[in-house]
Amino acid sequence: MFRLLALAGLLLLAPADRAPAADGHKQILVLYSTRRDSEFSTVSEGALPRALDIGLDRNLDYYSEFIDSARFPDSEYEVAFGDFLRHKYQGASFDLVIAMHDVAIEFVDKHRELLFAKTPIVFFSNDRNTRSAPNSTGVVVERNFASTVSLIEQLQPDVRQVFVVTGAAPADQEFERLARTQLRSFDPQITINYLSGLTTRDLERQVARLPQRSAVYFLLVTQDGAGDKFHPLQYLERVAKAANAPTYSWVDSTLGHGVVGGSLYGQEAAIDSVAKLALRVLRGETADSIPPSALDLNVNQVDWRQLRNWSISESRVPPGTLVKFKEPDIWDRYRFYIVGAATALVGQAMLIAGLLVQRRRRRRAEEELRNRQSELRASYEQIRDLGSRLLDAQESERARIARELHDDISQQMALLTIDLTLMNRDVPPERKTLASEALDRAQDIAKSVHDLSHRLHPAKLRLIGLITALQGLLQELAHPGIKIALTHENVPATLAPDLTLCLFRIVQEALQNAIKHSRAEQVSIQLVGGPDGLTLTVIDDGVGFDVKAAWGKGLGLISLGERVETAGGTFEILSTPGAGTRLVVRVPLQPLPHAETVAV
Repeated sequence: MFRLLALAGLLLLAPADRAPAADGHKQILVLYSTRRDSEFSTVSEGALPRALDIGLDRNLDYYSEFIDSARFPDSEYEVAFGDFLRHKYQGASFDLVIAMHDVAIEFVDKHRELLFAKTPIVFFSNDRNTRSAPNSTGVVVERNFASTVSLIEQLQPDVRQVFVVTGAAPADQEFERLARTQLRSFDPQITINYLSGLTTRDLERQVARLPQRSAVYFLLVTQDGAGDKFHPLQYLERVAKAANAPTYSWVDSTLGHGVVGGSLYGQEAAIDSVAKLALRVLRGETADSIPPSALDLNVNQVDWRQLRNWSISESRVPPGTLVKFKEPDIWDRYRFYIVGAATALVGQAMLIAGLLVQRRRRRRAEEELRNRQSELRASYEQIRDLGSRLLDAQESERARIARELHDDISQQMALLTIDLTLMNRDVPPERKTLASEALDRAQDIAKSVHDLSHRLHPAKLRLIGLITALQGLLQELAHPGIKIALTHENVPATLAPDLTLCLFRIVQEALQNAIKHSRAEQVSIQLVGGPDGLTLTVIDDGVGFDVKAAWGKGLGLISLGERVETAGGTFEILSTPGAGTRLVVRVPLQPLPHAETVAV
């Protein structure tokens, strides 16, 4: 009664309406006779929607429901489940209903007029006697338990007893009844014993003490004799681990869970057959025009690892049997290496004489190369030192010119401005305009000289720091039509003077190039600090240029490279005509001049 109340609660929570499918979409309902967590349901829910969706060009609306087959004989449960479906899918117009196994087929047959009137049905059954109702078709795959025993005889010719394992649930007992019918034909050559409905402890104890020349045949255990419920595959692993004889099965999902193998029923193949039949109906064929098909989907399969575990010779495996999990032998695994090694040995034998001759020549060439490398390295160090000195000389000259401009010309311009201001007070009215213009022009010249002095050598750079200096540079170079943005992150407040000047000059050079040549509308400057140093990135959206063609034609790129190299960093310029320019500079953090190492 509690479960019925829970099902009634689901009715209240289920949506009262389900909108019709969009144009071109097909609505499909699948009813399972198995639990949602059963192996068949898991495999089907993974493969069936995918196959249908692909077959319908992604125009699928897929729904699935699961019937509690153990409670299906209860009429109250059956009525409540029917009410649940009717309420949940009220207003839905299904293009197809798929009934999986006998309980779902029976439910659809009894409630079709009320729930699925005029809807075609595709069923899947393991019973050849399943009746095909009007406007329906289906796939019948009978369970074949006998073929696995035949395979056992081939793999273990001396086997005399087979112990069949089943559980205590109604579905487990149904498997046992079918097995008893199918396995009678093996008497008296093989004795078939049934370990049915035992507690797990008793079962493990019995399979651990089986007589010689025995085999274990696992059918299905969802509930043991103590009433404890299990997942069949997990229970199979316990049985196979406890057994002192090889374990076999009848369905492909058990392979890899401790079984040697068997004549295994392919669940995915069965689901694929249902999907193909469903697609035929959904594409316009009437269900009644397609006769139900009976398929044999059993294929002999073995686990190579278990063959070795139980010392079963691979030569006994019948032709056509699928051998899974086989590890390649040495030849299969390394044959290409073996052939290659043999070929290499032959080739080496032919080349040894030539290599001996070439060795002396190579040594001479290496010695000459080392000498040239030493000369080249010395030349490189000289050039690098010269470049560093030239940069220092350039900065010194800039500083001298900046001081001259600031201390001499700027002072004279200041005096001139004062004189013009005083003169402006006493000029006649008719000369007032000319005097004012002269004063303004003098003030502009004074400002230009001051800005030029600052650009030549920013004397305040050490005092105000790199970031503040760059912000001032952006203000000085502000240009109509170009938006310049500066962002910075994790930049140390104090940097070595040489590194500060290097980064400042790089940004200054890059901005001047962007303003003069790039025709850019936006320029972004990013300075990011990290544990290994600083990364400076300058990006503009201008016309770009051919870096290879421009390299060496002007001093800008060469000077930039020399500055970065002097700082021990690296840089790259990424640009193509019409795609803007990106300059990335990475420099290590240099120790401050006052930093000292204290020996402890």
